[in-house]
Amino acid sequence: MTHHRARKRFGQHFLHDRSIVERIVATLDPKAGERIIEIGPGQGALTRELLARVAHLDAVELDRDLVATLNTRFPPDRLTLHQADALKFDFCRLAEPGNKHRLVGNLPYNISTPLLFRVLDQHACIRDMLFMLQKEVVDRLSAAPGGKEYGRLSVMIQYRCAVEKLFDVPPGAFKPVPRVDSAVVRLTPHVAAPVSVNDPERFATVVRAAFASRRKTLRNNLTGLLPPEQMLSLGIDPIRRAETLTLAEFAALSNAAPTP
Repeated sequence: MTHHRARKRFGQHFLHDRSIVERIVATLDPKAGERIIEIGPGQGALTRELLARVAHLDAVELDRDLVATLNTRFPPDRLTLHQADALKFDFCRLAEPGNKHRLVGNLPYNISTPLLFRVLDQHACIRDMLFMLQKEVVDRLSAAPGGKEYGRLSVMIQYRCAVEKLFDVPPGAFKPVPRVDSAVVRLTPHVAAPVSVNDPERFATVVRAAFASRRKTLRNNLTGLLPPEQMLSLGIDPIRRAETLTLAEFAALSNAAPTP
């Protein structure tokens, strides 16, 4: 394989542990006829294992040098490479009628949170996602109310998806070795939202404001959005902090907030 120096600006840490690669593919368990899209194929360790299970794979890679290398390693009729920024990529343009995508990948940790929001904005064409992320991020995605990991990311992702933390991955599984532990998570977009939200944008605004300062109470963080007496009418004490609220309580606050 052509040597490729990992580029810090792309957040590149290449997965090389074959046992982890095999476990990811076994967990994904791709079937014939499914449209699989790999985000960030890198040097192709996961790509190769996926192509042993499926006839065709799409992959989105930003690094032109890696695209050139991958094009020499895999035939174009098996691997379709999209040289593009995943943060701007339109995944739904690859959709076929009645056949939602399955996304998989070792996401660059420096853009993982905005990338999650980007793909979830296109949830209508996505069946599920199996991602390698920084363990701290996975813990936040799956956190329950009341813990220090529970925050805006937890609420917004759990509103859109069922979250299943699968297994941890040690730093030594990558080259270069990252300074953090990793984990694999499955995100499955809800067919129907678990709570009723009248205005998703208003919901996002309320959640963002509620977590703006974790040490402050709802009374302080939601000033200008929702008066304390209205919170009380919903059975939510305004001296509570955002990390204690359930998804249903955030939905209630959002639905009660006046339209600006």
